[in-house]
Amino acid sequence: MQETKKQILESLSKVVKELRGEKSQFKFCAENNISISIISTIERGIKDPQLTTIFKIAEAFNIAPEELISLISKKLPKNFSIIDK
Repeated sequence: MQETKKQILESLSKVVKELRGEKSQFKFCAENNISISIISTIERGIKDPQLTTIFKIAEAFNIAPEELISLISKKLPKNFSIIDK
């Protein structure tokens, strides 16, 4: 896996775990009609979710999709770039 992609997925994983808090994956997924296998793979940093899934996860946490993306961005290294320059 590309290092930059890995960094993004790890950041997403941390954010989703933090936002979910003490709630179990099962309960979170059941309450929000999200596949537990998707959340499980996202939280392990091995699933690159579709944009629609990002929107659904954001809605489940009662935040805007751009806020979720912002939280993910804040977990990335300071000079992170996905484009090789």
